[in-house]
Amino acid sequence: MDFVQTPPVLGNQFEDDRVLQSFLRRRVPKDALAAMVPSLARMGGRAVGDLGAAAAAARGEDPVLVQWDPWGNRVDEIVVPEAWKLFARTAVEEGLIGTAYERASGEYSRLHQFALVYLFAPSSKVYTCPLAMTDGCAKTLEVAAEAGLRERVLSRLASRDPARAWTSGQWMTERIGGSDVGLSETVARETAEGWRLWGTKWFTSAITADVALTLGRPEGAGPGGRGLALFLVETRDAQGRLNNIEVHRLKDKLGTRMVPTAELTLNGTLAIPVAGLTDGVRNITPMLNITRTWNAVCSVASLRRGLALARDFAGRRFAFGATLDRKPLHVDTLAGMQAEYEAAFHLAFHGVALLGREETGVITEEEAALLRLLQPLAKLTTGRQAVAGASETLEAFGGAGYIEDTGLPEILRDAQVLSIWEGTTNVLALDALRAVARAEALPVFGREVRRRIGAAAGEPTLRAPSTAACAALEHAEEWLAAASRRGGEQVEAGARRFALTLGRTFALALLVDHAAWALAEARDARPAAAARRFARAGVDLLWAEDDSAGDGAALALDRPG
Repeated sequence: MDFVQTPPVLGNQFEDDRVLQSFLRRRVPKDALAAMVPSLARMGGRAVGDLGAAAAAARGEDPVLVQWDPWGNRVDEIVVPEAWKLFARTAVEEGLIGTAYERASGEYSRLHQFALVYLFAPSSKVYTCPLAMTDGCAKTLEVAAEAGLRERVLSRLASRDPARAWTSGQWMTERIGGSDVGLSETVARETAEGWRLWGTKWFTSAITADVALTLGRPEGAGPGGRGLALFLVETRDAQGRLNNIEVHRLKDKLGTRMVPTAELTLNGTLAIPVAGLTDGVRNITPMLNITRTWNAVCSVASLRRGLALARDFAGRRFAFGATLDRKPLHVDTLAGMQAEYEAAFHLAFHGVALLGREETGVITEEEAALLRLLQPLAKLTTGRQAVAGASETLEAFGGAGYIEDTGLPEILRDAQVLSIWEGTTNVLALDALRAVARAEALPVFGREVRRRIGAAAGEPTLRAPSTAACAALEHAEEWLAAASRRGGEQVEAGARRFALTLGRTFALALLVDHAAWALAEARDARPAAAARRFARAGVDLLWAEDDSAGDGAALALDRPG
C-alpha cells in the first residue's frame, strides 16, 4: 500500500507559544519573568520530550485494582502505569504545586505556576486531576485549618521532594448525587481515637492520594450543608495499611482513563476536622475556586495542543494539489480555532492573575468581587470551548482523527470531562447568578469590560469587536433586569445563556485590550485579528424575547404548551 500520511511534529511548547509569551511579557515585570523563563522553557521541552513520549507509550495502559493478596488478605492496592509515576515525580520536582506556595514571585507566583501547568497538562494523561485537588487542599488548609494541621500537611503538599511530597483527593460525591453535596449521608462519630467516618463515596478521583478532603455529618447535626463538617483523611496508617477504607471498583470512564477513580466505603475511617464541625459546604469553597481555576487552565491547554497539532499537520498533509495550509477553507477553520483559543486563554489567565493578587493581599475590593464572578464564568466558558475545540481538532485530521493509535481521539475523550468536573455548566451558571446577587459583581464586571474596551478606543481595527462586546454587555444587563421582574423561574431558565454571554463578553474585552497593547508595543496584528474573528463567532447568546421557563417545560418535559 502506498497511502502514507506524515504525522504532526511539535517543538518546544513554551518557545513556540506566541500567546503565552506575549501575555507574560505584558503582565509580569521583567526581572520576575526572567526568573520564570528557564523553568517554563524546560517544561516546554519536556512536554514534547520525555513526558510526551511516556504519554504516547502508555496509551491504553489503565490503573488496576488488586483487591486481594496471594494469601487471601484484602489489600485494595491500585497499580498505576510507570508513566503515571513519572508525571507525579515531574510535578513535584518542577514545582507545579510548590511554586504557588513558595511565592518567590509575589503576586505573579500563580501566573508562574499555571503557566507550568498549562505546558505540562496536555502531556500528562490528566495527572492534573490529582494536582488540582492537591492545590485545592493546600489552599483550604492555608486559609481554614489550625496551625499544627496546616503546617504538617501543607508542607508535604507543596514539597519539591518526591520522597516527602503528598497528593490529595477530593471525596465529595455520594450515591445520592454529585453537585448537591449538602445531601451527604456520611456519618461522623467522635471516638476515643478521634473522629471516625462511615459512608460510601460513589466517585473519588485519584484514589492513590495520600490524603483527601471529604464531608461528614457529625451525629446529631442538622441537615444540609451547614450540618456537615469538612474532614481531612490520611488514607494510610504508619504501616502503610488503608485507613479503614474499602475500594469496591475503579470506574470505567469515557476519558481520563489513567486517573484512578474509585467507588469506596469509609468504614470507621479516622479523620481530622479541618474547620470546626459545621458549615462544611461553605468551608470547601476555597478548594472549589482553586480546582475550577485548574479546570479552566487545562481547558485552554487542551485547546492549544489540539490547535498546534492541527496547524503542523496542515503543512504536511497534501490533498487536492496542495498542502492543507494552502487551502482557504481549511485556513479559515484554523483561524476560528485560534480565535477561540486566544479568547479562552485571556479569560482563564486573567482569573489566575487576580488569584495571585488575592493571595498576596494586594487585590482591591472591586477585583475581589470580579474574581468571585470570574471563577465560575471562566470554568464554564472554557470547558465548553475545550469540547468544541477537541472535536474540531479531530475533524482537521480527517479519518486519522478517528483512529485510536494516533492518540487524537484521547484529546476529545479527555476534554469532555472539563465541562463536567467541578460543576457542570448549569451548576456554575447558577453559581455565577449567586455572585451577581450576593457580591454585587455585575456593576464591577460592567465597569471592567468598558475599561478594557476603552483602551482600544483609538484603534480602528478593533472598533467592531469593541462594539460587539459593549452590545453584549448591555443586553446582559437589560436581560437580567427584565427577567428578574418576570420572576425567579425566568432568571434560572436563562442562566446558562446569561453566564456564557458574560464569559464570552469578558474574554472578548480582554482580547481587545491585549490586541491594542500588541499593536502599540509589538506591532503585532494577530491578537486584533483574533478579536475580530471571535466577535464574529458570536458573543451574545441571550434572546431578545426570552420566555425560557414556559418553552422549556413544554419542550423538555413534553407537556402541552
